[in-house]
Amino acid sequence: MPPLPIPARLCSDLAIDLGTANTIVYGSGQGLLLDEPSVVALSGAGGGQKTLRAVGREAKEMLGRTPGDILVIRPLRDGVIADFEAAEAMLRYFITRSGKRSRWIAPRVVVAVPSGITEIEQGAVRESARSAGARRVYLVEESMAAAIGAGLAVTEPRANAIVDIGGGTTEVAVISLSGIVCADLLRVAGDKLDAAIRDYVRRKYNLLIGEQTAERVKLRIGTALPSNDLRSVRVKGQDLIAGVPRAIELKSSEVSEALSEPLNAMVGSVKAALERIPPELAADVVDRGITMVGGGSLLANLDLLLREETGLRVAIAEEPLMAVARGAARCLDDPALLRQVMIP
Repeated sequence: MPPLPIPARLCSDLAIDLGTANTIVYGSGQGLLLDEPSVVALSGAGGGQKTLRAVGREAKEMLGRTPGDILVIRPLRDGVIADFEAAEAMLRYFITRSGKRSRWIAPRVVVAVPSGITEIEQGAVRESARSAGARRVYLVEESMAAAIGAGLAVTEPRANAIVDIGGGTTEVAVISLSGIVCADLLRVAGDKLDAAIRDYVRRKYNLLIGEQTAERVKLRIGTALPSNDLRSVRVKGQDLIAGVPRAIELKSSEVSEALSEPLNAMVGSVKAALERIPPELAADVVDRGITMVGGGSLLANLDLLLREETGLRVAIAEEPLMAVARGAARCLDDPALLRQVMIP
């Protein structure tokens, strides 16, 4: 096992939640340093050498609005690196933007990655972080980092059930004694919810809407369960028949219908993981319930849906978007904990 040669206090080490939708960076002893969309804009897409045009929020604002010579991409898909060069450029930019790098010592970096990613995918993350300026790179499974960040006692011989719903993946894990007893990784999460809304609007209204529009609809009126509180939002897009821009009023009941299929897949994943729990740990889960983290956990009534389907108490962690990065930062500050939970 590689040593941890330099105490964290001598340099500004970084904890990174490298997410499909957003990248969050915490500094050792510094708290939140950066929260930006995982999006990169490149110039020269029409031919010739590509150059970095924008990263993060600025790049996301370009989605669907660029001329032919600018390419806007998301380097991560389904929680893993899909474009190595873009991911490296994005990481380098974010590490520099953090503004906390030592002039003399490059930072140690802890990166949270989806549970069950392949060794090749692990290598791609490590190499990207090293190329971006990290002195040493440690990987921690997202579900473990999320549980630590949510304040669960992961080192105790008792079960902690965690559901982490991000942009690209939904992770369900039961953790005990600093290890993952059983887990399930589903590549259905926030992005698939957005896609379901787009597909629904296209099928029902013959209207093509963009990714950002679908995401805004989800955040504003999305709900996991039908509600008596009917709300609506005005949605604009391209009429697929007339070929001209058009607007419609989309109701929350329609969004709930659109989201039912991917949400059923998420619930099924949670149940599948819970079915594999050893009996003694199952008793702990009955007592402690399930903790939800990640941006997807903020979908209205999703906790109620899980409670109805599992019969267990379901709680949303405080600041669920920050749980993974906060847990990775705790590992930086506690070398003994890092040794227990890091991926070898």
